[in-house]
Parts: sequence; C-alpha cells; structure tokens
Amino acid sequence: MSSNENKDIDEVTGTDTTGHSWDGIKELNNPLPRWWLWCFYMTIVWAIAYTVAYPAWPMVSKATTGLLGYSTRAEVAQDIARFEEANAEISVQLASADLNVLNENPELLRYANSAGAAVFRNNCSQCHGSGAAGAVGYPNLLDDDWLWGGDFENIEYTVRHGIRNEEDWDARWSEMTAYDDIFSNEEVDQVVQYVRLISNQEHDATLAAAGEGLFLDNCAACHGENGMGSRDLGAPNLTDAIWLYGGSVETLEETVRYARFGVMPPWGERLSEAEVKAVTAYVHQLGGGE
Repeated sequence: MSSNENKDIDEVTGTDTTGHSWDGIKELNNPLPRWWLWCFYMTIVWAIAYTVAYPAWPMVSKATTGLLGYSTRAEVAQDIARFEEANAEISVQLASADLNVLNENPELLRYANSAGAAVFRNNCSQCHGSGAAGAVGYPNLLDDDWLWGGDFENIEYTVRHGIRNEEDWDARWSEMTAYDDIFSNEEVDQVVQYVRLISNQEHDATLAAAGEGLFLDNCAACHGENGMGSRDLGAPNLTDAIWLYGGSVETLEETVRYARFGVMPPWGERLSEAEVKAVTAYVHQLGGGE
C-alpha cells in the first residue's frame, strides 16, 4: 500500500490535509517555505548568542553580565563624566557665584538656568510638576505667593534644607495646631466661614462674625490679625485666592480640624553646591522669583 493511500487528500487542490475538519472545512498540510524556516532558525541562533554575549537573564540580585561585559549603565556613567569634565570650570564659577548679580554674567546665567532645569526635572518635578505649577499640597512655583520668601537667599535655603523634615536640623519648620479636639463643631464652622469672608468667598455672615474672635484668639498668632500670613513662620496668606490645599468649605474644615504638615526633603547633601545654586536660579526665573 502506498503512503498516499493513508493520507486524506483534498480533492480540489490535490494536497494532503492534516485530518482536522471544522464545519466541513479541512486544513491543508502545506509545508512552510524554506526561506521562512531558515529565518526562524537564524533568530533562534541569534537569540542564544545574544544572551551569552550580553546581559540578559535576571537573577536574584543582578542579571547575567554576558561574555562581552557590556553595560548601558557604564555607558551613561561615561557620558555623565564626560559632560561633567567639560563643564567643570563653569560649575566651579557657579558654585562660588553670588546669585544676586548672576545676570551680570550672561554665560553663567544661561548655564545656571540650563543646569537648574535638568536638576529640577530629575528631583523636583515629581511633586511640583514638570512645569512647576504644583498640585494639591505642593506649591506653585510660578506665582508670587511664597510661604517662606521667593528671593534668591530664601529659595536657596529652602532647597538646601527642606521643609519640616527630620533629616536636616536647619530645615524650615512650622506646625499648625489641629483643632478637632479644641473647637466644637459649631466653632469649626464659624472659623471656616470667617476665613471665607476674609478671602472674599461666599460665606455665612452670621457664622463669620462669630468666627472672627476665634480666629484672632487662635489663628492670628501665625496668620496675622488680618489673615495675610507670615513668611517667618511659613503661615500662608488666607486673604488671596491662592490655596495650597483648597479653599472650599469642606477643605477648609478638614484643614482646621486636622491641620496640614507638608514635608520637603533637604537637597544640600544630595546635590552639589553648583546644582543647588543652579536649581535656585532656575526656580527664581520661572516667574515668581522676587
């Protein structure tokens, strides 16, 4: 008996089938083109060779290094070292520069803004946003509303030491009292309405009038009798339309009851002197610098 007699031959094409049938439709047993098979075999050989020569397989603490010892991290490190060497002289100038007269040296000013933009994107944009417009709980660095001051000295100090962190003893520090256990619910409502009054928002006049005394007795020590805040204490101005957490009734009530305590890490030990001054200059020129 010939081998063809054991095959299921398709009557139309004369080609044997796989024997599978779906609703009367049979699958032809056509072989793959030789060129396709050879390409497939070559990809297998290439993949094996690549995993042997280059870093490839993940292990417990690292990946296999490969016979060629290639490393993209090493390439990046070399590029960084090359640029740092090229900028070494001007970085030394920036590290010792007086930022208040930086505009007298256009070349150094351009370098500071360019380098500061890179430092900002790598370290600050995660909280303040790529455009420095901030977010809820993270200050907008584009306006002129500064909690601690927006001149070169104050921006540099904030960058160097941070806010309310426990890593740097010189960090700026202020802490708002949580009034949830101090004020009654009615008193919380009264203070909130008074804050909305002095910030020119819609408010309940009766509650606001009652809240004035509470504000003067409990809040004015930091925010001032007029509610315009204090940069020495990092107390925000409550009379404008700029809110770090929001100025709605619900948000203000949460702030009064539970307080706020935003933290910024210190960058003085993480960045070089030139990088601290560069990011200071960059933030200052964004539009809100004083």
